[in-house]
Amino acid sequence: MTGPIGSDTSVVSPEDNAPGLLGLLYGAYAASLFALLGVLALLAVFITPSIDLRRRIVRTTARLFLRLVGMRLTVRGLDTLPSGQCVIVANHASYLDGLVFSAALPPRFSFVIKREMATVPLAATLLRRIGSQFVERFNRSKGAADARRVLRSASGGTSLVFFPEGTFSPRPGLLKFHAGAFITAARARCPVVPAVIRGTRAALPPGKLLPRPARIALEVLPPVVPRAQQAATAALELRERARTAILLLLREPDLSAA
Repeated sequence: MTGPIGSDTSVVSPEDNAPGLLGLLYGAYAASLFALLGVLALLAVFITPSIDLRRRIVRTTARLFLRLVGMRLTVRGLDTLPSGQCVIVANHASYLDGLVFSAALPPRFSFVIKREMATVPLAATLLRRIGSQFVERFNRSKGAADARRVLRSASGGTSLVFFPEGTFSPRPGLLKFHAGAFITAARARCPVVPAVIRGTRAALPPGKLLPRPARIALEVLPPVVPRAQQAATAALELRERARTAILLLLREPDLSAA
């Protein structure tokens, strides 16, 4: 992160990937550093009583990692975030996406994450300690219970971050959006904030274990407020308008039929 968080920049240019042996050395360094900083962050959040302070620790750790591995992160549009509660929805391209949002966002946000991550040692503990919520994608009964829990959290005023695609594709493009984020926002009567992240797929492509050097950009778009009054209709409207805004700025194929 060579530029300041929140700086206004134009669309990021393609990454410069290190080839061959140099790339392997970089990847090993980045992966080892990630593991080391992750363990230190876990220890720190484990003994810290305040969730706000735990999130600040994770944000500082994420920023430090990006800086030390030379992944420049530029952010636009943080000033468009509502001062009150909101639901952020973003495209999903890499396992680095959550780390990038942790580095960029103020510490009042909680992440909604697929339940598979709850089985990952250490990472699951860290995520729980910063208030992340796990949701089931494949079991309808468990998924419904998780959705109700997320809704209770949102109804209590918590601001949330969703990746409504639920997963990411090996090829560039935007998958169809699941409705959960938008139902939550509609029932909690809070705005949806679309966001676009670019560069993380190049930094850590799906199926790869070692990161590569890359430039990363995050752009937060203006909030979307539903015009419809009924929650079900409002949720569909929010999903359509947010996805259209993301697809327009992302400039990648529409994979909703995939």
